[in-house]
Amino acid sequence: MVGISDGMVRSCGALLEELQQIWEEIGESKADKDRMLADAERECIEIYRRKVDEAGKAKAQLHQSVAAKEAEVAALVATLGEHSFHSMKDKKPASLRQQLASVISVLDNLRAKKDERAKIFSDMRSQIEKISEEIREYENQQDNTTNPIIIDEHDLSTRKLDEYHAQLRTLQKDKSDRLQKVLEYVNEVHSLCAMLGLDFRKTVVEVHPSLQETSPGKPTSISNKTLEGLAKAILKLKADKKIQLQKMRENMESLYELWKLMDTSEDERRYFVKLARYLDLPEQNVTHTGLLSCETIEQVESEVSRLTKLKVSRMKELVLKRRSELEEECRRAHVEPDTSTETEKTTAMIDSGLVDPSELLANIEAQIIKVKEESMSRRDIMDRIIKWLAACEEEAWLQQYNQDGKRYNAGRGSHINLKHAEKARIAVSKIPAMVDNLISKTFAWEDDRKKPFLYDGVRLVSILEEYKLTRQQKEEERKRFRDQKKLQALLLSEKEAMFGSKSVPKRSNSLNRKYANGNGFMTPAPRRISVGSGTPELLTPRSYSARENGYFKETRRLSMAPLNFAALPKDDSMSTLTSISGSEPESPLLN
Repeated sequence: MVGISDGMVRSCGALLEELQQIWEEIGESKADKDRMLADAERECIEIYRRKVDEAGKAKAQLHQSVAAKEAEVAALVATLGEHSFHSMKDKKPASLRQQLASVISVLDNLRAKKDERAKIFSDMRSQIEKISEEIREYENQQDNTTNPIIIDEHDLSTRKLDEYHAQLRTLQKDKSDRLQKVLEYVNEVHSLCAMLGLDFRKTVVEVHPSLQETSPGKPTSISNKTLEGLAKAILKLKADKKIQLQKMRENMESLYELWKLMDTSEDERRYFVKLARYLDLPEQNVTHTGLLSCETIEQVESEVSRLTKLKVSRMKELVLKRRSELEEECRRAHVEPDTSTETEKTTAMIDSGLVDPSELLANIEAQIIKVKEESMSRRDIMDRIIKWLAACEEEAWLQQYNQDGKRYNAGRGSHINLKHAEKARIAVSKIPAMVDNLISKTFAWEDDRKKPFLYDGVRLVSILEEYKLTRQQKEEERKRFRDQKKLQALLLSEKEAMFGSKSVPKRSNSLNRKYANGNGFMTPAPRRISVGSGTPELLTPRSYSARENGYFKETRRLSMAPLNFAALPKDDSMSTLTSISGSEPESPLLN
């Protein structure tokens, strides 16, 4: 029999021999012996069959165990995504028990890896849920049902793990961005509260309590609701800042006006000037602590109120001071001030109580502004008037210089006077063009503004035209004077031809000038802007009415008293000629 050892065969044979010997001693029949041997064989076969069955069952159980373990391994491999796993069947071990031991070893490793992977997933899920709850502010929504993240136990692959990692990184970045934004908002709220003098703690607690005090169990809120609350708080604080800043600037403007009116000392201004420097900055740069607080605004308003009350008591003085400023502006601009606010009238109206000093002051202020605006519009013409007057001064100086008999004598400063005279002649030669240009500019100004250009109350065009007429008349008088000199020279030459020459004693220059003064000829006047010296004095209301006395004084005397050389003796005629020659200006107008 296959699989039965020799010892067992020998034992069975010995037992069979012993049994037959016993049967022979007993005397069993051959039929009984065969029957009992058949029974023994049958019992042996049953025992072997039972053992075979038990062995088959054990084999089947081993196959089943191996298959179950391999199935579990396959499931874990699929769950963990371990594609590098190779089936144990490829290795073909010697027995089922070896296969089972190998599969169990692989299975233990996979189970350990699954537990480790599941722990990683669990930790990541906890972090994701925690951050998600912070963003959703889950702690403030206990009554609401939430949907926690459910981990699929059958999918613990690295691909799924990477997805969880990506989700966690996204949430962590979102949390970081939200924390940064919350911090920026809180800092801005703190700055605005400090500037407006508000309670920072109370302001942020109204948005969310965690913004003021944080603890490990209660981190800073980063929810959308908190961010929206902070944004609204900032908008409200900025609106308050804008209102307070406008209010503060208006008060400071009033304060500056009062300082200017009241001549407030630097010591009283110092504190408020410091505030004003901050207020002059652009709105986004105004961040000084306490600058727009109610206390600071009340201080400024109190100072404005104090100065306003003081202003009322000093209003008369202020009105008179501003009237003086108005008159000074008018004097510089050569315009006539408004007579309705003259000092005498203003004083009488204030003393009588007929007018409010504030209205009177505002009226004068408006007049000052109007005069300044008109002065700006008259600047071009006024500059030309100044140049014209300067040229007229040069003309007056040149006339005095030409009447000086010693002007060519060598002496200190003579070369300077010669150069001055040259420049003066050039300037005088430009006077007619200056006057014409000034008249055209004045006409253009009048056409543009539909009103006459007045200079100290007199129309400038009238002054310039009268100056041109005077200059033309003087030129005609000088021409006639030269013709008379030529006629006198001709008469003297004819007389000498008829009666013979006669020596004429030479008279001194001083005597000639004295004789000329005795006959009504003018000597040079001191250098000044005057019509009689060749430079017209601009006609003001005070000088315009007196122009008949001095405007054409010299030229009218020459024209009204013509020389009669035929009626004079020869000596007197020569003396008169010498006197006239010594006093005749040597200006470019006569050349």
